[in-house]
Amino acid sequence: MYRLTRWSIPISVVVVVFGLGLVHATYVGHYSFTGLARYGWYSAYSALLVIGAFAVGLPDVEPGGSPLWHAIGAVVIGAGGMSVIQLGVATPVLPRFVVLFAGLSLVLVFTAINRLSERLLHHLAARDRVLAIVDGDPARSRLCQEVGQVPERALTLVATSTRAELEAAGTPRPLLDLAHRSDATVVVLDRAAQESPEIIAQASALHAEGLRIRTLSLFYDQWLGKLPVNELERISLLFDINELHSVRYVRVKRLVDAILAVAGLAALAVAVPIVWTANLAGNRGPLLYRQERVGKHGATFTIVKFRTMTPNAGSDGEHVDSAGRDGEGPGDGLGGGAWTQPGDARLTPVGRVLRRVHLDELPQVVNVLRGELTVVGPRPEQPRYVAELEKTVPFYNVRHLVLPGMTGWAQVKYSYGASALDALEKLQYDFYYLRHQSLALDMKILGRTVSAVLHRSGR
Repeated sequence: MYRLTRWSIPISVVVVVFGLGLVHATYVGHYSFTGLARYGWYSAYSALLVIGAFAVGLPDVEPGGSPLWHAIGAVVIGAGGMSVIQLGVATPVLPRFVVLFAGLSLVLVFTAINRLSERLLHHLAARDRVLAIVDGDPARSRLCQEVGQVPERALTLVATSTRAELEAAGTPRPLLDLAHRSDATVVVLDRAAQESPEIIAQASALHAEGLRIRTLSLFYDQWLGKLPVNELERISLLFDINELHSVRYVRVKRLVDAILAVAGLAALAVAVPIVWTANLAGNRGPLLYRQERVGKHGATFTIVKFRTMTPNAGSDGEHVDSAGRDGEGPGDGLGGGAWTQPGDARLTPVGRVLRRVHLDELPQVVNVLRGELTVVGPRPEQPRYVAELEKTVPFYNVRHLVLPGMTGWAQVKYSYGASALDALEKLQYDFYYLRHQSLALDMKILGRTVSAVLHRSGR
């Protein structure tokens, strides 16, 4: 039911926009509403409104946010985009009646959808009451921290324990007693708990009572959208990857990449003279920056972006990812290279703006057209960092079985990467993406990327 709230946004937009168009044609303008050109413009306006809604984060709004202002922001994006199009073609392609009243109506509709989403999330959180049996305080603390972030499914962590605590409880059925006291509906067992015959027997009894039983790995996958690091090696080969095993997915994904890259080229053509002019004032030096990256099957390629740092900021220059390593120097634990930090002195004034709005990544559409990058996939790394990470991170090279991407699941789920440990954290999200790779997940990542860029929170 909760997922329907997301589908209700495009459905409601289409109903409102086309419904008002039909009303205007029948009762106001007295003209025929048929025609491919007319349908095309109405579809374009609908698409802009849907993009605006997802871009501002609807149907969900962060705690403390105002659903009304988010709804107004979505409508402003859609109507503003349509106004720009009409200025470009120098003719009113849609009646002002439709643009105005569709916007006013959708502000109310979007606000109502958000309220419904909030109630459903509250219901789901109350329904999924989780009791987790995890080994040791570090694992317990990490689980509590990750549950407190933004899970993929709403839940309430009602209790945690360890195998040792259960075995030392001094009662014949400690797991059953704890589950009943906490009123849990989901019981999560880590690897240590699964190795205890007594705990498994009690979990079986709880399962017979109607409680859901999950391994820690499956819980992370279904509720948190990642795979736990201690499970990477065990399951890294136990799932299909669509880019390897589905020819249809590869073909459709490449078609989508080509369409988006061509659109990106048009945006790049507009951006180049603007960035070049701005560089004259606050970013003198080469317009573009190039650097070697590791791509599919370990092959290297040259990635390109707008330069954001002073020329020769380090012997190796800049890192392509706005959240990654830039330049050369000590302190990253991987044999050299300094991590970019907020307020990094190597960033030029123009470069800071480019990174803030993520415009520095736009030239990578050229890499997409060349087939070296895809729009959605694991972010590519420098060869020297890959060599080090493959030595320390189990099955790190599995991420190189697919094309790297301009954006990815790790980028929209994990806010910042500033150490070697962050590379390991991101890998857990990369494995989730590989395990669930699909066009639906790609579209979800694109939507969240747009939202993150507009909120200046994504990487």
